[in-house]
Amino acid sequence: MPTTIITGASSGLGAEMARQFAARGWDLGLAARRLDRLEELRDEIVERTGRRVEIRALDVTDDDAVFATFRDLREAFGTIDRVVVNAGLGKGAPLGTGRYDANRQTAMVNFVAALAQTEAAMEVFRDQKRGHLVMISSVSAMRGMRKTVTTYSATKAGVAALAEGLRNEMLGEPDLDIRVSVIYPGYIRSEMNERVSHTPFIVDTETGVAAMVEAIEKEKAHALVPPWPWVPLGKAMRHLPLPVVRKIM
Repeated sequence: MPTTIITGASSGLGAEMARQFAARGWDLGLAARRLDRLEELRDEIVERTGRRVEIRALDVTDDDAVFATFRDLREAFGTIDRVVVNAGLGKGAPLGTGRYDANRQTAMVNFVAALAQTEAAMEVFRDQKRGHLVMISSVSAMRGMRKTVTTYSATKAGVAALAEGLRNEMLGEPDLDIRVSVIYPGYIRSEMNERVSHTPFIVDTETGVAAMVEAIEKEKAHALVPPWPWVPLGKAMRHLPLPVVRKIM
């Protein structure tokens, strides 16, 4: 059976992706720090769908653990068809306000740990000569954002560039069937933003993740989701003057 690995799968978008991929017939390898949450999610998915679900406790900032976990899941399943690099952190503070610790933690989780996960996934895919790497970015990656989102948006732009560089490389590797997708979610209700009450265009978790899963299943190179309003807004954000972007976002 086809297998998808999802990091950061214990809550929010990762947990809902697991539910929806299982409903589509995928076996799952789920990794996150909170093993108790993963156990509950595994039991729920197995009861609903009967799919195979392997769970692993993982702190994605532990490089050695990332590689060991991916290798372990590859051994458990035999083959890994897709890896979704989803684990992320939303904390941050305006630069220069004394909260370097928060911004550094976001950078380490969202970019450096994503690099480790990408390395581990590509190690498996190169050996298999095939696979689908999915990077979860954000619409905030379209332009530099202000205040508490500055570092977050920079990390999400970084992982998108990392994925595009890989896609560029794979174009010159005809013997490798490795596809690379970057998903740019708009505002989707999740544990990360549950305390934010006045976010424009926000959709519920199930609706937003359904759009993410649909784009991933189509193996799109890049997708802003949900398409409305984020496809037109994303294009506008890339090209409008920064003072105008500031008013939109």
